[in-house]
Amino acid sequence: GGYEHPSKTPSSPSPLQQCKPHKRPVCGSNGKTYLNHCELHRDACLTGSKIQVDYDGHCKEKKSENPAASPVVCYQADRDELRRRVIQWLEAEIIPDGWFSKGSNYSEVLDKYFKSFDDGDSRLDSAEFLKFVEQNETAVNITTYVDQETNKLLRGLCVDALIELSDENADWKLSFNEFLKCLSPSFNPPEKKCALEDETYEDGAETQVECNRCVCACGNWVCTAMTCEEKVWLDNAKPPSAQGKNEKMPARRQHPDQDLTEEELARYVQELQKHQETAEKTKRMSTKEM
Repeated sequence: GGYEHPSKTPSSPSPLQQCKPHKRPVCGSNGKTYLNHCELHRDACLTGSKIQVDYDGHCKEKKSENPAASPVVCYQADRDELRRRVIQWLEAEIIPDGWFSKGSNYSEVLDKYFKSFDDGDSRLDSAEFLKFVEQNETAVNITTYVDQETNKLLRGLCVDALIELSDENADWKLSFNEFLKCLSPSFNPPEKKCALEDETYEDGAETQVECNRCVCACGNWVCTAMTCEEKVWLDNAKPPSAQGKNEKMPARRQHPDQDLTEEELARYVQELQKHQETAEKTKRMSTKEM
């Protein structure tokens, strides 16, 4: 016969009706975030399952059992810690003027390092900045991850985050003045947030795009680039194997006022996946030739 609404309670909307699009996100007992109460009830009705409102607001991420499921990122705390250690190291190299000798002040110490790591274009790129940072033991050991490989990756990402702090002309390289600003002890790095669908997310917030996870780090969304085998997971199904490595945000910077839509984020993940596949193919090609 006709369409039967499974629920007896008249208050639940019939799924055939559209919900009003007002934004009051709630987290359902199934761990899904819904735009509002109505959407949650509508989904429960359509799927014939019992879903209650767990709490108001976006669902908080349960830390996944699979560590590979989260991208490796440099959070603001990591970036600021690396910066603090570098500044501490540089300040220790200041030499006060002696009776007969001229010492060196902070910017002269910086100038010495800038000149010794710059390849002659008067700009420090990430590789040069990284070499500079690696001169110092304590600066290098910002260990957040267990394995050394990941830590090396983290170091590179944090160097990029430092460059982004004061890189005013957005060429991913620092002139001496930008370098000086970045490491000036009086400079207070701004807190950056990520935007998605008119909402701002704090550093460390996560969002899911199909089987991939995106994390807000230093004002950018950084996503894993796994190939999603199943479009729809059952709740008890395990996510597809994480073959994808963490890919860095392409060098397109998001300005804080530039709001990403879910669609753009999904497109970004697709680009990463394509990029990942080509990288995998090239890897396979080069191993074949050997």
